[in-house]
Amino acid sequence: MTAYKAYKVKKDENGNEILYCQNQEYKEGETYEMEGLPVCCQKGYHACENPLDVLNYYDLCGSAFTEVEAVGEVHKRDDEDSKFATNKIKIGARLDLKGFIQASFQFLWERCKKGEAVSSERNSKLAASGYYSQLAASGYYSQLAASGDNSQLAASGHYSKLAASGYYSKLAASGDSSKLEMTGEDSVGAAIGIDGIAKGKTGCWITLAEWKYNYEKSRYVPVCVKSAQIDGKKLKADIFYKLINGEFVEQ
Repeated sequence: MTAYKAYKVKKDENGNEILYCQNQEYKEGETYEMEGLPVCCQKGYHACENPLDVLNYYDLCGSAFTEVEAVGEVHKRDDEDSKFATNKIKIGARLDLKGFIQASFQFLWERCKKGEAVSSERNSKLAASGYYSQLAASGYYSQLAASGDNSQLAASGHYSKLAASGYYSKLAASGDSSKLEMTGEDSVGAAIGIDGIAKGKTGCWITLAEWKYNYEKSRYVPVCVKSAQIDGKKLKADIFYKLINGEFVEQ
């Protein structure tokens, strides 16, 4: 069974990235096996048939992804999530953002051709791989990803996560605690909700907003909105930034 797995990323003393899941290290091309039968969410090596389902457990922004192959016994839960556990798993090659998005799009496309539902009002996950794609979500916890050039992504719900790997992409999030990640060149991202953060490649532009609680109005109000280009000096590439006291601060 081919599936997908997500990981946290740590660095060793030499600066090399290491993939971790549940405090266990994993390496590309390696096979891992354990004794006994797997039990989903209790025992075993876990993965998801639907690439986007791994986002129920790991963030779209900041996580690592690989294709995996379940070569042992498999145990699934009887619910909507495609998560499963196996007692023997082979780790495939690491997927960059574009590769993960394309795998997600292909999975959703096959489901759509079969007439199966793939999204809901809340916790929506959308993926597009073609050029000039346009994705929009209004529910909370939405996750949008596009790999084609000139893509446009917009989310208004809180805790949204947007990622684009194509050139000239445009991302906008107005919900609180949203995350934007741009890996394509010359892209523009705006996270204007409370506690929004964004990162991108050198040459990309980010716009962030800072909010403070106003006791007279009994609500948060914007106190600063600031845009800047990631130049590799003042603002570094591939680093999340948040606007604090009118300044871009690394997160």
